[in-house]
Parts: sequence; structure tokens; C-alpha cells
Amino acid sequence: MEAPVPEPVSVSPRPGAHSSGLGRFNAWPPESAEAALLECCGSSRWAMRMAAHRPYPDLDTLLAASDEAGYDLAPADLSEALASESAPCLHHDAPRAAHLALRAAHAAYESRFGHAFVICLDGLHPSQHVDQVLAAIRTRLAHEPDEERSLTAEEMRRLARGRIIELVAEAGLTPDPFPPVAYDPR
Repeated sequence: MEAPVPEPVSVSPRPGAHSSGLGRFNAWPPESAEAALLECCGSSRWAMRMAAHRPYPDLDTLLAASDEAGYDLAPADLSEALASESAPCLHHDAPRAAHLALRAAHAAYESRFGHAFVICLDGLHPSQHVDQVLAAIRTRLAHEPDEERSLTAEEMRRLARGRIIELVAEAGLTPDPFPPVAYDPR
């Protein structure tokens, strides 16, 4: 039985954080935007595309563009993005047995598919993470490589969406780290 996929939950840290953050994100220099976007999805092609299509009028448009760019990832782009991912881990206070079980499951997954296991856990309480990850790894180990590659790409899109929401919200909560720079023609 396929592990249930939680619906993404987005909670704004304060009203207006997304809109002010989006304005700041739209104004960042291309290199800064690309670097921040690479933290959302490790494909340089995806990050360049997302940065190049700014400004985004609203968060929904930005997220739709992220999905579209994610669907357009070539296999090499997905491999690049997966290479930058690390396997989900547990809080250091989790029982040793849970850490060992998770490490063994990740090793089996990586051995079978050649990349880190990725899963979007948005909307789940942290206490549910280990059970969700272990159940999903067990289920997904039975997949054929093409089926798993497709599911992994979908999980990467979901992760990117959540990370973009965080990026924009954080940009709205902090002073602009990229103030306008005067052009010096020297």
C-alpha cells in the first residue's frame, strides 16, 4: 500500500511576509536569486530559469512557475538536483534504534536507486516523520526504477514549493540583504 501523501501546508509567519518577501526576492540581483533558488532545488538549470523569469506578480505565480520548471527537468537536471539532497534525518534525541533503522533503510534505497531518498514531509508533525519515511522507503523500494524516478521528481517539486514559500517568507521578515547598488561605470 502506498504511503499517504500529505497535502502541503503553508503558514505565513506574519501577514504580508510573503508579499513583501516576494518584492525583495524579485529585486535581488540574478546571481543572488539563483543562489537562493539553488537551495530550493539543486538544479542549476531550474534555478537560472526561475531567476530569469522574475518578477513574479504573486506567490501563486511563483509556485506555478516552480512546478512548470520542475516538470521540464531533463534526467541530468534531476540527477544534479538529487545530488544536492541529503536523506531526511531524525532529531538527535530520537532513540538509537530509530536512527539505525533509518540509516539502514536509506542505505538500501541508495543502493537500489543510486541517489538519496527524498520525501516532502510538509504538514506532518515531526513525531510522525520517522514512521512516514520508513513506510515510504519500504513501499518505494519495491518500485521499478522508472516509476521511482517519476515519484522522486514529484517529491522534488513538492520540496521546492515548500522551500520557496520559506524563502519568500524569510525575505519578508528580514531587512533586505541585497540593497540597491549604484552603478559605477569606471
